[in-house]
Amino acid sequence: MANKWIDEAEHALLHTYNRYPIVLERGEGVYLYDTDGKQYLDFAAGIAVCGLGYGHRAYTEALKAQVDKLLHTSNLYYSIPAAEAAGKLAKAAQMDRVFFTNSGTEAIEGALKAARKYAFTEQSGRFEFIAMEHSFHGRTMGAVAVTGNEAYRTPFEPLIGGVRFATYNDLESVRAQMNEKTCAVILETLQGEGGIHPIDPAFLAGVRRLCDENGVLLILDEIQCGMGRTGAMFAWQDYGVKPDIMAMAKAIGGGVPVGAFAMTEKVAAKSLAPGDHGTTYGGNPLACAAVSAVLDIFEEEHLLEHVREVGAYLEEKLDELAARRDSVKERRGKCLMQGLELAVPVGEVIARAQEEGLLVISAGGNVLRIVPPLVITKEHVDEMIGKLDKAL
Repeated sequence: MANKWIDEAEHALLHTYNRYPIVLERGEGVYLYDTDGKQYLDFAAGIAVCGLGYGHRAYTEALKAQVDKLLHTSNLYYSIPAAEAAGKLAKAAQMDRVFFTNSGTEAIEGALKAARKYAFTEQSGRFEFIAMEHSFHGRTMGAVAVTGNEAYRTPFEPLIGGVRFATYNDLESVRAQMNEKTCAVILETLQGEGGIHPIDPAFLAGVRRLCDENGVLLILDEIQCGMGRTGAMFAWQDYGVKPDIMAMAKAIGGGVPVGAFAMTEKVAAKSLAPGDHGTTYGGNPLACAAVSAVLDIFEEEHLLEHVREVGAYLEEKLDELAARRDSVKERRGKCLMQGLELAVPVGEVIARAQEEGLLVISAGGNVLRIVPPLVITKEHVDEMIGKLDKAL
């Protein structure tokens, strides 16, 4: 059965992914099932997207109800779901204004445009960005330009100009790149694709201070590390260092394609105005109904407390696994965003994990990335450790 669909996909789809030879058909809870009926414990969550797992009743009922009402209107009109979702998301993110997009990459594009328009309005002559080495912000031309991986940038050059790269967690490196042309610093509050690198709180506070002293905006990319994954609604909230602009996506829609960028009122008042930025599908009623439902479920089910409890248990069990396995060099991460740097090829471990009925993915070279649905239990952690131990 699987071979039929794989052959059909390979014939028609553009080959931009190295896909695993699995055809997933349905999900239930934190498990996925392929077309042959094999069950997989999912510790990838669609790359940190499916925070509520699969088949969450309140979530799916909210989507079904909206499908029966209205799917699309365009942003020429207001809609109830967009108004509700924007208010809830702004409150959760502790920001003032929200713009809905279709993806995280689009959220980054909007954030970059907002920063440059703010500088233009202020007539500051600033236009450069400081980004971080080993960062990842997306695949479009602007997002690639601020991604700190040369392999992603080189095939598409020349990209947008005015981007300087500093070293993550090295404040002096950021200071050395900052000048009178810098309009914004952009960084992930916890680097994901680059290898799961947590931020040094002193570094984040120092970057905020540098930005304030030099009239520079701080953009935080919380697309992967946000929405509860690190135990706070957004990772920066644990450090008390508020950005001027923030990008988010992935888990905010629970699986429906939706992203957003948010900003303070100060930035909003002097940046994007009517005609500067737009989207046909962004903020459509279905996507916003998904965002609204996810935020309601976070509150009703006390998901942040759950993530902190299960996340601490996951860290403990991964540390025990790393201590007894020479093939694991280091564990790093926070709560339910974890990475194991391996001394053996990560691709081989992923393949063996799939044989054991476990889905995990890679990040930044030879790092095993573990980003399960936020609703996993300690029992699921134990099951995962057993399967991963065999794979290693």
